[in-house]
Amino acid sequence: MASNTSMPSRTASSARRAVASRSGEWRLVACQDGVWAWGRPGVLVMNFCRARLTLYNEAMKSEVVSRLLELNRLFYQTHAGAFSATRGRVNPGVALLLARVPSDVRVLDLGCGNGSAAAFLNEQGFAGEYLGLDASAGLLEAARARGLGERYRFLQADLSQDWGNNLEMRNEKGKLDVGLCFATLHHIPGQALRLTMLQGARAVLKPGGLFFLSNWQFLNSPKLAGRVQPWAAAGLDDADVDENDYLLDWRAEETPGLRYVHLFDEAELAALAEEAGFRVVETFTADGETGDLGLYGVWQAS
Repeated sequence: MASNTSMPSRTASSARRAVASRSGEWRLVACQDGVWAWGRPGVLVMNFCRARLTLYNEAMKSEVVSRLLELNRLFYQTHAGAFSATRGRVNPGVALLLARVPSDVRVLDLGCGNGSAAAFLNEQGFAGEYLGLDASAGLLEAARARGLGERYRFLQADLSQDWGNNLEMRNEKGKLDVGLCFATLHHIPGQALRLTMLQGARAVLKPGGLFFLSNWQFLNSPKLAGRVQPWAAAGLDDADVDENDYLLDWRAEETPGLRYVHLFDEAELAALAEEAGFRVVETFTADGETGDLGLYGVWQAS
């Protein structure tokens, strides 16, 4: 089937060689449900079931990446209180996965926000150790204010950077049992930064450790889809960003806000998982009136 699909000559040549490499050459990865993925130096996802070809630009310009990161940093700095007020409880899909966390393990929560996942674990009688990382000082303040006890730690960290190699996390390499990443990865711009973040998560997990994640499927809601804004509102245009990158507004306060969000599908996440050193165990949707506002994954560290 692949031979009948039109590809750039560079890609076609690599297909014939089927090179398996993590050092910058192309390689062909077989995923689930008839999906094939091309690994680095760019990610080319081909879904033969839907006859759709998507090319993701790994080399998003550094100034665009910085602009998108600053956009989200400013949003969560300015609107931390109002945002936290809308996140009093975890979503159904998150609750389903947190119920699977054993009570006596060590957990890392990437993008822990106001500590809602930690509070849920605590209510379940969690007796292990929990470490939550987030870039927002305001949300971390709300998390600490929960008073969950000394087994719960909340630290400020920029997950768009190489957080896995800071002193705190270097001491945790290969020692943690479960990783959480709910509604966080979709805020990281560019393929390279997403991969770095996931590789950091893989590095701190034990072999066989589990990684639970969710990503927003906001276009499944007409209300949320109506919040998509033109890139001009952020001083950018469509050519600056990757396919499936979106700009969403925030309307919970008088002062409007803007957030960058990437819309993932299963194929793109499967390619990222494999490249970062994970095996996809399970994928499902949950949340919202129609049960499909969140795309959830259970990955296992290889």
